Amino acid sequence: MEVISFDSLLKNFSKYNLVGIPKVRKAYEFAKLKHDGQYRASGEEYITHPLNVANILTQLCADTDTICAALLHDVVEDTDTSLEDIKAEFGETVARLVEGVTNLTKLSFSNKESFNNANIRKVILGMAKDVRIVLIKIADRLHNMKTLEYKKPEKQKLKSMETLEIYAPLARDLGLHDIKCDLEDNSFMYLMPDLYKK
Repeated sequence: MEVISFDSLLKNFSKYNLVGIPKVRKAYEFAKLKHDGQYRASGEEYITHPLNVANILTQLCADTDTICAALLHDVVEDTDTSLEDIKAEFGETVARLVEGVTNLTKLSFSNKESFNNANIRKVILGMAKDVRIVLIKIADRLHNMKTLEYKKPEKQKLKSMETLEIYAPLARDLGLHDIKCDLEDNSFMYLMPDLYKK
């Protein structure tokens, strides 16, 4: 998988938005500082994950606040940062987006029936408040699926099923055909490896 640096993220973002660069840079520096010393299961520095999520969103020409929220989407959950800190540094919109993604991330269901009924309703509810929350969550899931090889087989299968049942259909409904296909391909790799190889 291609390694995304902050410079490559900025290059992609600047193709359609020059005005937002200072705020995106500030969000990156804030997230990098907060995630300092944290590592992913792959051994990479944790900041590589929000960088990749933000980069996926540049392919959709996401606005400045969405890119900032993508860079910051795990700081409230994984560090000592509060939503008030985010609001003070980046404004109410970014804080609201981060809060929405954090709330979606906390959703967890043990069986398929509750997953289909409760999770979809809550995800759609989140979408109704601001579709950008769902876009960030879909980008988050796509990057997590691309790095799923570092998780245990049970986790791989669970995440793959969730992706096929929730996130790929959401991407389809939002008209994100390429992302939908990526989500499905990455899911099939773990759910039906033989068929996937063919």
